This record gives sequence, structure tokens and C-alpha cells, in this order.
Amino acid sequence: MNPESHPQIMLQAEDLHVRRGGVPVLAIPALSVYQGQILVLIGPNGAGKSTLLLALAGLLKPSQGRFLFQQAEIETGGFDYRRRIAMAFQEPLLFDATVFDNVAAGLKIRGMGRAELGRTVSAYLERFGIAHLALRSARKLSGGEAQRTSLARAFVTKPEIIFLDEPFSSLDTPTREELIGDLERILRETHTTAIVATHDQAEALRLADRIAVMNEGKIAQIGPVAEVMNRPADGFVASFVGVETVLPGRVIRTSDGVFTAAVEGGEIEAVGQVRSGAAVLCCIRPEHVTLSTSSPPSGSSVRNVFPGTIRKITPLGLFHRVRLDCGFDLVAYVTRQSLENLALYEGKNVTASFKATAVHVIPRGTPQV
Repeated sequence: MNPESHPQIMLQAEDLHVRRGGVPVLAIPALSVYQGQILVLIGPNGAGKSTLLLALAGLLKPSQGRFLFQQAEIETGGFDYRRRIAMAFQEPLLFDATVFDNVAAGLKIRGMGRAELGRTVSAYLERFGIAHLALRSARKLSGGEAQRTSLARAFVTKPEIIFLDEPFSSLDTPTREELIGDLERILRETHTTAIVATHDQAEALRLADRIAVMNEGKIAQIGPVAEVMNRPADGFVASFVGVETVLPGRVIRTSDGVFTAAVEGGEIEAVGQVRSGAAVLCCIRPEHVTLSTSSPPSGSSVRNVFPGTIRKITPLGLFHRVRLDCGFDLVAYVTRQSLENLALYEGKNVTASFKATAVHVIPRGTPQV
């Protein structure tokens, strides 16, 4: 999505609150969903992702709040609004019928003629790679096949917004990866506005134009992917979006836009206008940490260089997570090739380094705007 473009707001929620048994479970002062974009709701179990999704889709009546769809106010569960959206859940919830009849269900309700219905359903079966399953009973589908059928049923009506609630969490990894790739392609091809709830960071990064990080029924931070990932608003967001090193510290020196913060076990230099004595959180993403078996060459722009000992190496597919003791805990990601070239092993002494510009600084005790 072009950052300079100004997409139209498709859906708005204002002063949205949901209570269950008198207990507040959702409090969203304002939320905008932009046309043609994919908004991903991410957060731990119980954060309120599904509750927000169901409220926005008109399936859950809030205790207060209002919704605007294309600038017109709508009622929760309004029929006209429901006809213009679609939803797919973690469990496919298919009818006891063939794949073709499941996908055709929404079009039949809309009264589409038989010939057009046949063409349209066939096109979406092909698009989701299940044309060969058209006459198979939904009861005889694998998990991935059933979810493809569910998604085809949702997309075939050409919804203006599609809501997806943890649609891949029950699938095995290879099936999930393939289906996420197909979903991403189809969303981009059709320019469908989508709201996706997930607790999987990799899934969020793969799909999202914007990310909303949720915690305890509130949106802790919302924004473009790069902004949320690299400039988290607080320690919770930082830890949830993969900033594996979050160090409490206090500023002890400042000079020309660069400051030094004392953290337990060392000192870190970072870029920013922060007053001396301020309490901060220093956040370092693992992919910004470089490991070597020697010190950086003289004249290097790297300000933060620490000797360390490897405590644990964990394989993560294409990468390995390396946890270090540098006087403080520091996490780095290295490729398999780098692991072999540097002959890294648990207990080995190495040099860890990262630039001052790689440190994201969060003031502690300062209210978030």
C-alpha cells in the first residue's frame, strides 16, 4: 500500500464497549478500517480479538457504541449490512452437502440464476484450488480442504468486507503456509477489504497492511506494519511483535541527539531527544544484532559493542535464535549459514553489536498519546 495514498474509510467504530456478565471485555474509543486494506488484529488469547471481530461483523451486540459503514450509520445485525460482508471462522462450519453446494449457498439465498451461479461457483472453486472436490461431501474433506471451501463460500458473494477469525490456527504448518499464501494472493487480486484476527505474528506480517495489537480488550497500538514492528508503543507491544530484548534503563548522558542509558549489566547508546535521568525501555529487535568472533573494525559506525557468551541456540527454520549473556540478556537471529561459518555453539564467547539507530526507546511512566 502506497504510504502517500489516502484510502477511503470503509468501516468505523466509535466508543465501542462490550460487557459480558456485567464485566467489561472490550473498550475501543475509535477504529477505522480502510478500503482495500487488510487490518490484522493480533494479541494473546483473551485479548478481545474475536469479540471485536464479531462486534464489527454485526454478530455481537455491544453495550454501547456506533458503527458507520461507508459513512452511513448502521445497526448491529442490520440485514443490508450483513448482505455486504462475509465471515469465516477457525472451524469451517460447513453444511452436510457437497463442496459445490456449500460454496453456492450464499448465491442461492441471493436468488442468482442457475447458469450464472454455476459459472461463478466454478470460478471460485478453481481460485481456491478445490475444483476437483466440487462433488465431494463436506464430511469427507481434510482440514485444509474444508477451510478452502469455507473461504470460497465467503468470497463467492464478493463481499465488501471479509472477517476472518483465526482461520488457520487448527491446520498443520505446511497446509497453513500454503493457504495463507493463496489467501494473500486472492485478497490482493480482488482488492477485498479484510479484518483478520490471529495470535500468530508471522501470519500477521504476511497479510497485514495495518496491525492492531490488542490486550485486555483494548487496542494497545495500531498502525502500518513497519511502524508497529519497529516502534512499539510500550513494553507489551514490543514483546508481542518480536522485540526479544527489552531492557529497563535510565539515561545518564546526552549529547547532540545521542544518549547513553545505564541498563543492568552495561550501558547502551541510542538516538533520540531524551532528558538526562529519564527512565526508558531500550528495545532491540533480534535481526538488528550482529554476531562476530572479533571486534568491529576501527572507524565503524556501530556504537554498541558487547562481549558475550552464547547461552542457548534455538533453530527457527531458516534462522536460529541465539540467546547471549552480555551482562544483560540479548537475543540475535542468525542464518543457518552464519551459524556454520562462525562455528557458533552454546558456551562460545562472541562479540555482539548493534547500531544506536537500531534501539527503539520507550519512555517509562509517560502516558501514551
